[in-house]
Amino acid sequence: MGSRGFCVHGAVLRGISAVPVTVEVDLAGGIPGITIVGMPDAAVLEARSRVRCALRACDFEIPRLHITVNLAPSDVRKQGTGLDLAMATAILAATAQIPASGLDGSLFVGELGLDGAVSPVRGDVAYALLARDEGLDLAGHLGSWCASEVGVKLRRIETLSQLKAGLARVAEVGSPNMPERMTDPASTTDFSDVIDQELAKRACVIASAGRLGLLMVGPPGAGKTMLARRMPQVLPPLVGEERLQALLVHSVAGLDGSALMRGERPFRAPHHSVSTAGLIGGGRPVVPGEISLAHGGVLFLDEMPEFGPGSLQALRQPLEDGEVRIVRVDGTYTFPCDFQLVAAANPCPCGYLGDPDHPCTCGEADIHRYRGRIGGPLLDRIDLAIAMARPSSERIIRGQEGLGTREMCELVSRARAFAAERERHVPEGAGRGSAGPLSGLSFSRSVRATLEGMAARLALGGRAIARVARVARTVGDVECHPEVTSDDVAEAMGFRTGAIS
Repeated sequence: MGSRGFCVHGAVLRGISAVPVTVEVDLAGGIPGITIVGMPDAAVLEARSRVRCALRACDFEIPRLHITVNLAPSDVRKQGTGLDLAMATAILAATAQIPASGLDGSLFVGELGLDGAVSPVRGDVAYALLARDEGLDLAGHLGSWCASEVGVKLRRIETLSQLKAGLARVAEVGSPNMPERMTDPASTTDFSDVIDQELAKRACVIASAGRLGLLMVGPPGAGKTMLARRMPQVLPPLVGEERLQALLVHSVAGLDGSALMRGERPFRAPHHSVSTAGLIGGGRPVVPGEISLAHGGVLFLDEMPEFGPGSLQALRQPLEDGEVRIVRVDGTYTFPCDFQLVAAANPCPCGYLGDPDHPCTCGEADIHRYRGRIGGPLLDRIDLAIAMARPSSERIIRGQEGLGTREMCELVSRARAFAAERERHVPEGAGRGSAGPLSGLSFSRSVRATLEGMAARLALGGRAIARVARVARTVGDVECHPEVTSDDVAEAMGFRTGAIS
């Protein structure tokens, strides 16, 4: 641009992606003021007052000219306050109040306070990824861990006054290489706290080993929630691209990512009053829902039948695809949601159906209606279901312990390592074509016949048969069986039919 204009790089969020925006500034005669064009929303238009006050507070001159700020491309809606720093920097460079050297090689992100302080905005990982892809450095008040995780240089600007000496004089922070920091499973609550539920712990091991969905059905006090909240402890640490994706979703949602950086897998437990948009994603602007915040971790639905039918049925497609696509007038938003579903439910509305010590007060129609709230199509997508009873009071008083977190971690790690080694020897292309769902799962002819007979007696559909086969293969991995046995199939079928029919 000419001597009376300048442009810098900015960005806005769209879903979980940062979209590049070129901030152009032009100075002209006329009535002094700031005009912002390029499809800004209310928050962007309010930047005129924030920028003006911030410049005055940091002892910069406000030019007695008409300032036009163009946000290109003009066909993209500009939302949020992340463009404040870019607009202020472009105005200062255009009026020669700061050195222009090096500004074109950085992506400016930050919200301005009236005192000139630069505040962080949500989506720092998305901005870091955009800077990496565009070959730019980051400039703004962003977390050094974010730049380190992505591998970009960060010049942290905490106040607009730091730009007086030029961007090159602002110190770089962060390091491209950050050591892994993992949590010790024994340092938190332990599975041994859950007494007299060894079969349920066995189901948790199988579900964790194969990343399978789990439904626990039992009366109040059976330990369903305690088991679910300990599930992330036996999963392998969050690393690599999976961790980066989880960090991306959390940063866009404005949530702290320090636990994810330590390798802890996310655990999300929304209340049953959550809306469909809150669970799946949506709103205005479109933001990730609970299923995306659980990406790489566990989504726990306590009192599952109490959730809205629409919300529960909206889980079906994300469970199959590992991502959710939200269609709006301005386009399609895609969020990752490769989560492990863990759910808990009572056997009836009062919760005491089948409990020998508490009589059930529900009518048969009430029980049928309560169970029907989950819906057959969703139940068909849950791999394991287990019926739980209240633990023995005698064993609780005596403090009898069973499997603990460390032992369960070892079982899960061994099963996953065994499965990885087994899959290395599966011929390429196995599992496709007419071979059916058992191809590549090491089922012998006799075991296939056993599964066929059980499936026929229970009238299982194609998806249910495939899921039983998958559970049986995971049971075999836990037991380190090179080939699935009939006992593995029987245990898998027991978990398929053991809770809600």
